Amino acid sequence: MAKKKEISVEAKLRALYDLQLIDSRIDEIRNVRGELPLEVEDLEDEVAGLNTRVANLNKDVTSLETDINNKKLAIDESNSLMKKYDEQQQKVRNNREFDSLSKEIEYQDLEIQLAEKRINEYKAKIAQKNEVIDATKEKLAKQEAHLGHKKAELDAILKETEKEEALLIKKSKEFGESLDEHLYTAYNRIRTKVKNGLAVVAIERGASGGSYFTIPPQVQLEIANRKKITIDEHSGRILVDAALAEEEKEKMDKMFS
Repeated sequence: MAKKKEISVEAKLRALYDLQLIDSRIDEIRNVRGELPLEVEDLEDEVAGLNTRVANLNKDVTSLETDINNKKLAIDESNSLMKKYDEQQQKVRNNREFDSLSKEIEYQDLEIQLAEKRINEYKAKIAQKNEVIDATKEKLAKQEAHLGHKKAELDAILKETEKEEALLIKKSKEFGESLDEHLYTAYNRIRTKVKNGLAVVAIERGASGGSYFTIPPQVQLEIANRKKITIDEHSGRILVDAALAEEEKEKMDKMFS
């Protein structure tokens, strides 16, 4: 494997600050999206859940309707038997046979009453489930509309930024690979620990960017000389001088545009 060409400390500082500007722009793009992808995902899950609920309720209604039809068939069967037993009663020769048929007729009559009671219970359950279906469908329609708006919003943002983000990710990788491994690892480690992902900051009014701790003049001079990489003892960030930062910002702004 070819050894990476040695570059000056100033070139490393410029590459680090460029990398920071690129990564900060990626962060900015992702912040614009914010919680939208998660909101869309949650809404999709909710809509799927509501659709499943409606499907299950419809299955319950279909099952109850089948039960009603079965009870109606049982009533028809009982009526047929009652008619048959009644006809048989007209032809009996003794009281014992008459009483036996009377009991069969009575039994079938009770079966009909029980079947009618069950039919009424099933109808009540169907009415109750249909109410829940209507309410669930109403909620589903609202959430589907809400999901449609959120998806359109997210798609618009993605359409506007995905090309830029893909290019920036590629550039971030290129700039990262131009640094030696230890420096790139240190940059990423600092970036994950500090606020706003700012691992490399410029000196502003005698202090590191975003900090109120003043940097001694001698240290400021060393930073301006660009002969070594300086870490701010208070914030843990890598420091660059304001002039270098401005030059790199102008260069990167042209690339971003």
